[in-house]
Amino acid sequence: MTLAEQVIVVQPERPAFPPSLTTMKDLDANVHVWAAGSIDVLSRSKTGFFCSSQCPGSIVLKTFDAITRMRDEGQVLIGGFHSVMEWECLRILLRGRQPIIWVPARTIVGMRLKPELQPAFKEGRLLILSPFPPTQNRITLALAQQRNRFVGDLANTIFVPHAAPGSRTLNYCTELSSAGKKIVTIDDSHNEALLRLSDVERLS
Repeated sequence: MTLAEQVIVVQPERPAFPPSLTTMKDLDANVHVWAAGSIDVLSRSKTGFFCSSQCPGSIVLKTFDAITRMRDEGQVLIGGFHSVMEWECLRILLRGRQPIIWVPARTIVGMRLKPELQPAFKEGRLLILSPFPPTQNRITLALAQQRNRFVGDLANTIFVPHAAPGSRTLNYCTELSSAGKKIVTIDDSHNEALLRLSDVERLS
């Protein structure tokens, strides 16, 4: 299944354009955001999801439990769901009934949707967003970093199960914390650096 016919361009002057995007530091007034799915979900409170690619075993099961609770509570999660850990969490979310927002680090124009994502998309639960034009059809580190900022600016709260010491994830969490964004993480010794940030909420 390709997204060729489902993709729309959401522009700042359109009523459905999320107001928060007009003040995003990485996007200017001429930004285009490509979307496939119901953009009405953007008006709801959203939890951004990031996780370092190498996640300690002591955190994995706690993360799955936390994601399951969020799913059952109907929370809307938004993220790139790129790493193995993030993708496994997405699979848990797909078994629920709540909306999900997926932001790939590439254009979604012409993208082929994986079979396991198609049921949620057809049900109208999966919204796919991208700030990248059709020319950006390959994932790169630079696009992934831009995507993460896009997700962080859209989210009301950030759930980070693990941010490895010295990682780009931890550096970005430091930026988010300094900007006053609420961060939630797993209460674990492997998250010592993340837990030192101000006003971080701990999940047991």
